[in-house]
Amino acid sequence: MKFWKYHGLGNDFALIDGLHGRADVDPGFAERQCRRNTGIGADGILYLLPGRDGADVSMRILNADGSEAEMCGNGIRCLAKHAYDTGAVRGKSFRVWTRAGIKAVDCAVGPDGRVESVEVGMGKPLFGTSGSLGHEGYSEETVEVLGRKVRGYNVSMGNPHFVTFQKLDDGAKDELGPAIEKHGAFPNRTNVEFAVPSGGGIDVRVFERGAGWTMACGTGACATAVAGVLAGHVAAGEPIPVNLPGGTLTITVGKDFDEVAMDGPAELVYEARLLNE
Repeated sequence: MKFWKYHGLGNDFALIDGLHGRADVDPGFAERQCRRNTGIGADGILYLLPGRDGADVSMRILNADGSEAEMCGNGIRCLAKHAYDTGAVRGKSFRVWTRAGIKAVDCAVGPDGRVESVEVGMGKPLFGTSGSLGHEGYSEETVEVLGRKVRGYNVSMGNPHFVTFQKLDDGAKDELGPAIEKHGAFPNRTNVEFAVPSGGGIDVRVFERGAGWTMACGTGACATAVAGVLAGHVAAGEPIPVNLPGGTLTITVGKDFDEVAMDGPAELVYEARLLNE
């Protein structure tokens, strides 16, 4: 089985191209091959599939534990790069079906004719633990975990995020990330962002649902920017640098929270073939 290894700011994926070969969406395969010591090693498996509902192509993503995510910001940039670079789509702008809806992507192509970065229309954020509320009147919520009350914003970017600006040391974050992910308030688990305003932008560490601590999370960067606007740390309608351990994504939150745009790089690491699958 042929696969391609991609990353977006260090958030890495193995991509299986179902447009040009077999692509069985298999949780067991994802769990085996995402292991760093005995498999390919990745945060998740991306599947490029034929378009649905009028989209040009489709994306499905399985996390390292075999669970399926509704959406992945870094993953969709990698998948868009692969689709353009391999000729699966005709133009630089096209639409990708995801379980969180159809997303519009716009590829920036370098002098070598290959995609260097991708801007993605990530859609409208929703709020609350149910991911069904609008922004009007929405404010911080509190979860009690490990004997501590943690305040944060529940923001859905097609997948759930709990973003906290509460001052916490690194040791507390290390303990609280996995505990909040599995807290009873989140029946489908949640991604967790520990955010700090910094020089007109936001620094953030992400504990990703189904993958653990990650170098970068695209939907997490979007959720953090949205929460930052709600909290008054950054402004809507302007590019917001969101700084992750792997690098910076640029996020723009619409003034009425009607759309969130994400812009960032995607890189091919290598292509190879699995002999034992």
